[in-house]
Amino acid sequence: MTGVPLKHQRISRILAREIRSGRRPAGEQLPGEHALAQRFGVSRTTVRAALAELSEEGLITTRTGKGSYVLFDGGPLDDGLGRPCALALQGVETRVRTLAVRETQDSGLADELGLEKNAFVCVERTRELAADGTVVSYERSYLPPLSVIRELPAKGLGEDSLTEVLLRAGLRPDHGEQRVSGRRIDAHEAELLRRTPGDWFLDTRRTSRAADGSFVEHVVSLFDPDHFELTLAFG
Repeated sequence: MTGVPLKHQRISRILAREIRSGRRPAGEQLPGEHALAQRFGVSRTTVRAALAELSEEGLITTRTGKGSYVLFDGGPLDDGLGRPCALALQGVETRVRTLAVRETQDSGLADELGLEKNAFVCVERTRELAADGTVVSYERSYLPPLSVIRELPAKGLGEDSLTEVLLRAGLRPDHGEQRVSGRRIDAHEAELLRRTPGDWFLDTRRTSRAADGSFVEHVVSLFDPDHFELTLAFG
């Protein structure tokens, strides 16, 4: 026999429908506890229980003193070219901060990718929410040191995206592979992400290649699981 849902379950289901339908888009701040309590005719304790359920489902995040914000956007982790910016694509305003652009050598990575040369141009960036500055991802992009790309350490990215830089260099991602796991961040990563060492993040490794199999880009990323999820479609 199906039981009657508790008050907080009824509220969480109503809000979940509003979020999943797009009525409440990703990034929107939910009404405060007092307003929700008035809307549903319940206590603030019941509202808190409903918000906790939504948080457990990955639909919202609640930050002390700032309120609850919608996380769910219905979008995939990537946009097809290896840009894991589902938040930005779904209307959540974010900004990218470039930490460093440098030439580097990495024999281990070259061996892993099957490359004869171990030279790369590495671009380190973080992405943060424009609303409150929360850092939601950190990535290191390793690019082949072609002429256009080798100018980056001196010139910087400017207003260009890495996708635009790759296209100017004649590099068009056609296929590749991506591995995803979860792990705890170390002290250096925690400093960049403004988190606590040991916090849990999604760790992705994505390698893109051109149609002829030549190397285009290798990206190592850390994503805050409160803001990103991996979705696999099949069938």
